[in-house]
Order: sequence, then structure tokens, then C-alpha cells
Amino acid sequence: MHDVFENDVRFEETDAQGIVFYGNYVTYQDEAFTEYLDAIGYEYATFADRGWDVHVVNVELDYRGSAEFRDRLVNSLRIASIRDSSLTFEYQCRRKADDEVLAEGTVTHVAVDDSGSSTRVPDAFREAVIEFQEEPPDPV
Repeated sequence: MHDVFENDVRFEETDAQGIVFYGNYVTYQDEAFTEYLDAIGYEYATFADRGWDVHVVNVELDYRGSAEFRDRLVNSLRIASIRDSSLTFEYQCRRKADDEVLAEGTVTHVAVDDSGSSTRVPDAFREAVIEFQEEPPDPV
């Protein structure tokens, strides 16, 4: 996995128990997704110009620990698989101070064309992922 996004927990992201509200980890994952795309040279803002986009179709998260206000979090991501029209990312969030895993899981995106219909993940994107990751996704 690649550490692609760090953030400090803001007060507004915590709940009445003083810990990060569980739904915010999906937001952190989404930020990590954007940073991952930047890291492979495939900025999200360029997707439409390239004739395709992605829609989230599934998110699964397991919560392992709790973060509190002002904790520094490290968000990691890798593409575990690229199918014909889908991408599945593995995600992990750790507290930087002690490297404790707080949340981990997957998110699946489906590639769509300008009309919103599913389309093949472009070969150029596949190649950028393979070049970036130490371990290529399965299958490519």
C-alpha cells in the first residue's frame, strides 16, 4: 500500500464520544483516492477529458481502533484488482503516532463513459497503476 494522504482529525469530525465519527473514514478514503490518482499522474479532474469517469458501487470498512481530535492520520491505498470495467482499492487508515490501524477495507469503482454506461478501464490507466505500485493489481 502507498501512504498517499495525511490529515489531522478536526473537532467537527468527532462524535459525542470524542472519537472520529465512523462515516468520516469514507471521506478520508475518498481523499486518499484523489491523492492516489495524482500520484500516478492521472488527476481526477482529467477523467472527463479522457472520456471516462468512475462511480463508487461498494464500500466495506472494518473499524479496528479509534482516533481523537488532533490525531494525525495516515491513509494508504492500493488498487487490488482491475477487472474489465471495475477497480477495487484496498484502504487503510493508521494513527501516525503509534502506527495503530484504525480502519481498513475496500472500495469498488465502476468505469463509466460520458453517457454513464459502464466501459472498459483504459489501458493507459492500467499501465500507470502497474508502474506506480510495487505489487500489480490482479488481473490487469
